[in-house]
Amino acid sequence: METAQNKSETAAKKLAAEKKYERLMAELAALPGLAVAFSGGVDSTFLAMAAKEALAERCVALLAVSAVLPQREREDAERFASRIGIRLIEVDGGQEELREFVENSSCRCYHCKKNLMGKLLKQAEQEGFELLAEASNLDDEGEYRPGMQAVRELGILSPLRKAGLTKAEIRLLSKERGLETWNKPSFACLASRIPYGQTITREKLRMVEEAEEVLWEMGFTQGRVRHHGEIARIELLGEEKEALLTSENARKLCKALEGIGFRYVAVDLRGYRTGSMDEGLKEQERKGTDRKDIH
Repeated sequence: METAQNKSETAAKKLAAEKKYERLMAELAALPGLAVAFSGGVDSTFLAMAAKEALAERCVALLAVSAVLPQREREDAERFASRIGIRLIEVDGGQEELREFVENSSCRCYHCKKNLMGKLLKQAEQEGFELLAEASNLDDEGEYRPGMQAVRELGILSPLRKAGLTKAEIRLLSKERGLETWNKPSFACLASRIPYGQTITREKLRMVEEAEEVLWEMGFTQGRVRHHGEIARIELLGEEKEALLTSENARKLCKALEGIGFRYVAVDLRGYRTGSMDEGLKEQERKGTDRKDIH
């Protein structure tokens, strides 16, 4: 049963989030128009919804399509765009043509993001929009995200961060406004499943996508399949990890992943966590501006 104190705290959180939303809407409404880098995730769907509310027809959503975006995520994005009534344009991401992406150094995200956002900027200009916005939130500032340097260099707007919105607040506001993405699991591009230094190929991305689809179909809501050559390393939330370790589920998963191309299937006892591929990076590698391969 919810106590009076809990109710008061919940009300205070909603009020704080709503004030930030008002700030966001004022900032968006003052723009001449806006293109939104859209993925169909929690943050970008919320930003696209806000842009549509503030700017009506003076906004558009741009979805980068490539092998790093699973088909299920692409379909989600198309459905969400239709749901909030924003015009959606799909743009070829072209990551596989980028040498720095394929080589997969610790600065992969920087080069990929700069190339991708550059393409979205060009598409936005073709559609008559001078401004492009991406959907990072305040919580992203404390994580290793070299792609954010590219965002700053290209002059791309980050309205959610500017408004001071956190992930929890975005989920709360999304729920209040009836967006089905409010409790959608976090997602990062499929390339993040491949260890730095190992070449990214379409085949590896296919294996990861199909393996994670197996997890989803088995009922696991938040998980990753990290590609370590012949080994698939599974990360799941604590309670879901225990469910996977039952003999029936383990047998089913092993059979499915062997059919996809993995020889061995391992479960990471530390469970699901974002950025696990960054854990082995040295401090200097985490500071993108110190890297010689960033230009």
